[in-house]
Amino acid sequence: MEAKGIKVISSNRKAYHEYQISDKWEAGIDLRGTEVKALRDGRVNLTDGWVDITDTDEAILQEVHIGHYSHGNIMNHAERRPRRLLLHRAEIGKLARAVQEKGYSIIPLSIYFKGQYIKIEIGLGKGKKHYDKRDSAKEKDAKREISRVMKNQR
Repeated sequence: MEAKGIKVISSNRKAYHEYQISDKWEAGIDLRGTEVKALRDGRVNLTDGWVDITDTDEAILQEVHIGHYSHGNIMNHAERRPRRLLLHRAEIGKLARAVQEKGYSIIPLSIYFKGQYIKIEIGLGKGKKHYDKRDSAKEKDAKREISRVMKNQR
């Protein structure tokens, strides 16, 4: 995400290693004041996070760690509280059907500032098997080796 006005706070590189990501969505997050200030400091960890679709058709971000704001007082937020994602009802319906029927998971991929708003990119992913992870690593190494050889030939 390197478009104008977008500043990436944190990305979940582990998600691309553990899951085969098929579709991506951008969502808003329902945050409290100290959470926004902590995000401005970069105090967030997405690696253990996942999204749950409730019975009332709400997308809830679970297990994402947003650290305490250093200048917060007694009103500081809980670090791992569930946070509601702001998506259209049709998008939530698509996600819910994919999770129920096809066995996908909804994973947070990155969190970023888009202008004055904080957005999160979520992806629909299917877990990779161990041999898929090895194949991905071999492919990545091959690309790195090719780019190294091409760089030396110039």
